[in-house]
Amino acid sequence: MIGGLLWGLVPYIILFAFITAVMLYEFYHMTMGEDFRGLQTAAIAVGTVFFLLVNRFVFGTLSLPVLTASSLLMVVGLMAASVLQKEHTHFLKTAYLYAGLVYVALPLALSNEVVGCTGQYSGLLMLSFFTIIWCSDVGAYCFGMVFGQKIWPAKMCPAISPKKSWAGFLGGLLVAMLAGAVLYWTGLVAFPIWHCLALAAIMNVAGVLGDLFESLWKRAVGIKDSGKIIPGHGGLLDRFDSSLFAFPAGMFYLLITGLI
Repeated sequence: MIGGLLWGLVPYIILFAFITAVMLYEFYHMTMGEDFRGLQTAAIAVGTVFFLLVNRFVFGTLSLPVLTASSLLMVVGLMAASVLQKEHTHFLKTAYLYAGLVYVALPLALSNEVVGCTGQYSGLLMLSFFTIIWCSDVGAYCFGMVFGQKIWPAKMCPAISPKKSWAGFLGGLLVAMLAGAVLYWTGLVAFPIWHCLALAAIMNVAGVLGDLFESLWKRAVGIKDSGKIIPGHGGLLDRFDSSLFAFPAGMFYLLITGLI
Protein backbone atom coordinates (compact mmCIF):
# COMPACT_ATOMS: atom_id res chain seq x y z
CA MET A 1 0.00 0.00 0.00
CA ILE A 2 2.77 2.43 0.94
CA GLY A 3 4.70 1.66 -2.25
CA GLY A 4 1.61 1.94 -4.45
CA LEU A 5 0.75 5.35 -3.02
CA LEU A 6 4.24 6.86 -3.05
CA TRP A 7 5.53 5.37 -6.30
CA GLY A 8 3.30 7.42 -8.56
CA LEU A 9 -0.02 7.81 -10.32
CA VAL A 10 0.09 4.64 -12.45
CA PRO A 11 0.91 2.28 -9.53
CA TYR A 12 -1.87 3.95 -7.53
CA ILE A 13 -4.37 3.41 -10.35
CA ILE A 14 -3.39 -0.25 -10.73
CA LEU A 15 -3.49 -0.85 -6.97
CA PHE A 16 -6.85 0.77 -6.31
CA ALA A 17 -8.49 -0.61 -9.45
CA PHE A 18 -7.46 -4.06 -8.23
CA ILE A 19 -8.76 -3.34 -4.73
CA THR A 20 -12.07 -2.11 -6.17
CA ALA A 21 -12.54 -5.21 -8.31
CA VAL A 22 -11.65 -7.66 -5.53
CA MET A 23 -13.82 -5.96 -2.93
CA LEU A 24 -16.80 -5.89 -5.29
CA TYR A 25 -16.24 -9.57 -6.04
CA GLU A 26 -16.18 -10.38 -2.32
CA PHE A 27 -19.31 -8.35 -1.63
CA TYR A 28 -21.26 -9.95 -4.46
CA HIS A 29 -20.07 -13.45 -3.62
CA MET A 30 -21.03 -12.82 0.01
CA THR A 31 -24.53 -11.52 -0.75
CA MET A 32 -25.48 -13.24 -4.02
CA GLY A 33 -23.53 -16.48 -3.95
CA GLU A 34 -23.56 -18.17 -7.35
CA ASP A 35 -26.72 -16.42 -8.57
CA PHE A 36 -26.39 -14.09 -11.58
CA ARG A 37 -22.66 -14.63 -12.00
CA GLY A 38 -22.70 -12.82 -15.33
CA LEU A 39 -24.32 -9.74 -13.81
CA GLN A 40 -21.86 -9.86 -10.91
CA THR A 41 -18.97 -9.77 -13.37
CA ALA A 42 -20.61 -6.89 -15.25
CA ALA A 43 -21.12 -4.93 -12.02
CA ILE A 44 -17.48 -5.47 -11.04
CA ALA A 45 -16.48 -4.08 -14.43
CA VAL A 46 -18.81 -1.09 -13.97
CA GLY A 47 -17.35 -0.29 -10.55
CA THR A 48 -13.76 -0.60 -11.76
CA VAL A 49 -14.37 1.51 -14.88
CA PHE A 50 -16.13 4.11 -12.73
CA PHE A 51 -12.99 4.37 -10.59
CA LEU A 52 -10.90 4.92 -13.73
CA LEU A 53 -13.34 7.53 -15.08
CA VAL A 54 -13.28 9.49 -11.83
CA ASN A 55 -9.49 9.36 -11.91
CA ARG A 56 -9.45 10.90 -15.36
CA PHE A 57 -11.97 13.55 -14.26
CA VAL A 58 -9.90 14.51 -11.20
CA PHE A 59 -6.74 14.86 -13.28
CA GLY A 60 -8.43 16.96 -15.94
CA THR A 61 -8.68 14.68 -18.96
CA LEU A 62 -12.44 14.03 -18.66
CA SER A 63 -15.26 16.55 -18.32
CA LEU A 64 -18.03 16.32 -15.72
CA PRO A 65 -20.79 15.84 -18.34
CA VAL A 66 -18.89 12.94 -19.92
CA LEU A 67 -18.25 11.39 -16.50
CA THR A 68 -21.91 11.70 -15.53
CA ALA A 69 -23.25 10.41 -18.84
CA SER A 70 -20.80 7.51 -18.93
CA SER A 71 -21.63 6.46 -15.37
CA LEU A 72 -25.38 6.59 -15.95
CA LEU A 73 -25.00 4.69 -19.21
CA MET A 74 -23.10 1.90 -17.45
CA VAL A 75 -25.73 1.60 -14.72
CA VAL A 76 -28.57 1.60 -17.25
CA GLY A 77 -26.68 -1.03 -19.23
CA LEU A 78 -26.44 -3.16 -16.09
CA MET A 79 -30.18 -2.82 -15.60
CA ALA A 80 -30.80 -3.77 -19.22
CA ALA A 81 -28.61 -6.82 -18.80
CA SER A 82 -30.77 -7.83 -15.82
CA VAL A 83 -33.84 -7.76 -18.06
CA LEU A 84 -32.16 -9.99 -20.62
CA GLN A 85 -31.41 -12.72 -18.08
CA LYS A 86 -33.23 -15.98 -18.72
CA GLU A 87 -33.75 -16.71 -15.02
CA HIS A 88 -35.56 -14.16 -12.83
CA THR A 89 -36.59 -16.35 -9.88
CA HIS A 90 -34.26 -14.57 -7.48
CA PHE A 91 -34.42 -11.21 -9.22
CA LEU A 92 -34.53 -9.25 -5.96
CA LYS A 93 -30.93 -10.32 -5.37
CA THR A 94 -29.86 -8.06 -8.23
CA ALA A 95 -30.43 -5.13 -5.85
CA TYR A 96 -27.11 -6.12 -4.27
CA LEU A 97 -25.41 -5.16 -7.53
CA TYR A 98 -26.28 -1.50 -6.99
CA ALA A 99 -25.72 -1.69 -3.23
CA GLY A 100 -22.17 -2.84 -3.94
CA LEU A 101 -21.56 0.04 -6.33
CA VAL A 102 -22.65 2.58 -3.70
CA TYR A 103 -21.05 0.83 -0.72
CA VAL A 104 -17.72 -0.18 -2.29
CA ALA A 105 -17.08 1.44 -5.67
CA LEU A 106 -18.19 5.00 -4.86
CA PRO A 107 -15.99 5.58 -1.77
CA LEU A 108 -12.96 4.05 -3.50
CA ALA A 109 -13.56 6.21 -6.57
CA LEU A 110 -13.65 9.28 -4.31
CA SER A 111 -10.13 8.39 -3.16
CA ASN A 112 -9.05 9.96 -6.45
CA GLU A 113 -10.07 13.31 -4.99
CA VAL A 114 -7.74 12.70 -2.05
CA VAL A 115 -4.66 11.98 -4.17
CA GLY A 116 -5.48 14.69 -6.71
CA CYS A 117 -6.79 17.49 -4.48
CA THR A 118 -3.84 19.75 -5.35
CA GLY A 119 -4.24 19.27 -9.10
CA GLN A 120 -1.23 16.98 -9.24
CA TYR A 121 -0.83 13.46 -7.94
CA SER A 122 0.36 13.08 -4.36
CA GLY A 123 -0.14 10.01 -2.22
CA LEU A 124 0.89 11.67 1.06
CA LEU A 125 -2.61 12.71 2.13
CA MET A 126 -4.03 9.29 1.32
CA LEU A 127 -1.14 7.69 3.21
CA SER A 128 -1.98 9.98 6.14
CA PHE A 129 -5.59 8.78 5.97
CA PHE A 130 -4.41 5.18 6.09
CA THR A 131 -2.02 5.97 8.95
CA ILE A 132 -4.91 7.29 11.04
CA ILE A 133 -7.04 4.23 10.23
CA TRP A 134 -4.22 1.77 10.91
CA CYS A 135 -3.34 3.44 14.22
CA SER A 136 -7.01 3.46 15.19
CA ASP A 137 -7.23 -0.28 14.56
CA VAL A 138 -4.04 -0.99 16.52
CA GLY A 139 -5.15 1.20 19.42
CA ALA A 140 -8.59 -0.39 19.54
CA TYR A 141 -7.09 -3.88 19.54
CA CYS A 142 -4.49 -3.18 22.23
CA PHE A 143 -6.79 -1.26 24.57
CA GLY A 144 -9.55 -3.80 24.00
CA MET A 145 -7.25 -6.67 24.94
CA VAL A 146 -5.77 -4.93 27.98
CA PHE A 147 -8.79 -3.08 29.39
CA GLY A 148 -11.79 -4.50 27.57
CA GLN A 149 -11.59 -8.03 28.93
CA LYS A 150 -12.00 -7.59 32.70
CA ILE A 151 -11.40 -3.95 33.71
CA TRP A 152 -14.07 -2.39 31.47
CA PRO A 153 -15.84 -5.19 29.61
CA ALA A 154 -18.80 -3.09 28.40
CA LYS A 155 -19.52 -3.92 24.76
CA MET A 156 -20.38 -1.39 22.07
CA CYS A 157 -22.73 -3.41 19.88
CA PRO A 158 -22.81 -7.00 21.16
CA ALA A 159 -25.59 -7.97 18.74
CA ILE A 160 -23.41 -6.98 15.76
CA SER A 161 -19.81 -7.46 16.90
CA PRO A 162 -19.48 -9.14 20.32
CA LYS A 163 -15.75 -8.45 20.63
CA LYS A 164 -15.87 -4.66 20.27
CA SER A 165 -15.66 -2.91 23.63
CA TRP A 166 -15.95 0.72 24.65
CA ALA A 167 -12.43 0.48 26.03
CA GLY A 168 -11.22 -0.51 22.58
CA PHE A 169 -13.17 2.32 20.97
CA LEU A 170 -11.67 4.96 23.28
CA GLY A 171 -8.22 3.46 22.85
CA GLY A 172 -8.56 3.59 19.10
CA LEU A 173 -9.73 7.20 19.31
CA LEU A 174 -6.77 8.24 21.46
CA VAL A 175 -4.18 6.51 19.28
CA ALA A 176 -5.79 7.88 16.10
CA MET A 177 -5.59 11.42 17.48
CA LEU A 178 -1.99 10.79 18.52
CA ALA A 179 -1.31 9.73 14.93
CA GLY A 180 -2.92 12.97 13.73
CA ALA A 181 -0.62 14.94 16.00
CA VAL A 182 2.45 13.03 14.76
CA LEU A 183 1.44 13.69 11.17
CA TYR A 184 1.37 17.39 12.01
CA TRP A 185 4.68 17.39 13.91
CA THR A 186 6.46 15.53 11.13
CA GLY A 187 5.07 17.86 8.48
CA LEU A 188 3.42 15.07 6.46
CA VAL A 189 0.25 17.15 6.47
CA ALA A 190 0.21 20.94 6.37
CA PHE A 191 -3.03 21.46 8.31
CA PRO A 192 -3.16 23.20 11.72
CA ILE A 193 -2.81 20.88 14.70
CA TRP A 194 -6.44 21.21 15.80
CA HIS A 195 -7.63 20.25 12.35
CA CYS A 196 -5.34 17.22 12.39
CA LEU A 197 -6.82 16.11 15.71
CA ALA A 198 -10.39 16.71 14.54
CA LEU A 199 -9.73 14.88 11.28
CA ALA A 200 -8.33 11.88 13.15
CA ALA A 201 -11.28 11.79 15.56
CA ILE A 202 -13.86 12.01 12.78
CA MET A 203 -12.16 9.33 10.71
CA ASN A 204 -11.89 7.09 13.76
CA VAL A 205 -15.62 7.29 14.49
CA ALA A 206 -16.50 6.83 10.82
CA GLY A 207 -14.12 3.88 10.58
CA VAL A 208 -15.75 2.13 13.55
CA LEU A 209 -19.16 2.61 11.94
CA GLY A 210 -17.79 1.20 8.68
CA ASP A 211 -16.45 -1.83 10.52
CA LEU A 212 -19.80 -2.43 12.22
CA PHE A 213 -21.67 -1.94 8.95
CA GLU A 214 -19.68 -4.69 7.28
CA SER A 215 -20.24 -6.89 10.32
CA LEU A 216 -23.97 -6.40 9.79
CA TRP A 217 -23.65 -7.74 6.25
CA LYS A 218 -21.61 -10.75 7.34
CA ARG A 219 -23.96 -11.53 10.21
CA ALA A 220 -26.97 -11.26 7.87
CA VAL A 221 -25.52 -13.81 5.44
CA GLY A 222 -23.96 -15.99 8.16
CA ILE A 223 -20.25 -15.82 7.32
CA LYS A 224 -17.14 -14.93 9.32
CA ASP A 225 -14.88 -13.47 6.59
CA SER A 226 -15.69 -11.78 3.30
CA GLY A 227 -12.95 -13.72 1.49
CA LYS A 228 -9.70 -15.64 1.77
CA ILE A 229 -7.24 -13.48 -0.16
CA ILE A 230 -5.28 -12.64 3.04
CA PRO A 231 -4.59 -15.87 4.97
CA GLY A 232 -5.55 -15.50 8.61
CA HIS A 233 -7.25 -12.14 8.03
CA GLY A 234 -10.00 -12.84 5.50
CA GLY A 235 -10.74 -10.74 2.44
CA LEU A 236 -9.93 -7.21 1.32
CA LEU A 237 -13.39 -6.11 2.37
CA ASP A 238 -12.52 -7.19 5.91
CA ARG A 239 -9.40 -5.03 5.77
CA PHE A 240 -10.91 -1.97 4.08
CA ASP A 241 -14.37 -1.92 5.68
CA SER A 242 -13.52 1.00 7.96
CA SER A 243 -11.90 2.90 5.08
CA LEU A 244 -15.14 2.90 3.08
CA PHE A 245 -16.68 5.18 5.72
CA ALA A 246 -13.53 6.95 6.92
CA PHE A 247 -12.34 8.16 3.48
CA PRO A 248 -15.52 10.10 2.62
CA ALA A 249 -15.79 11.45 6.19
CA GLY A 250 -12.21 12.72 6.13
CA MET A 251 -12.59 14.18 2.66
CA PHE A 252 -15.83 15.91 3.60
CA TYR A 253 -14.23 17.47 6.69
CA LEU A 254 -11.33 18.85 4.67
CA LEU A 255 -13.71 20.24 2.05
CA ILE A 256 -16.11 22.00 4.43
CA THR A 257 -13.25 23.52 6.41
CA GLY A 258 -11.61 24.78 3.21
CA LEU A 259 -8.35 22.94 3.89
CA ILE A 260 -8.30 21.53 0.35
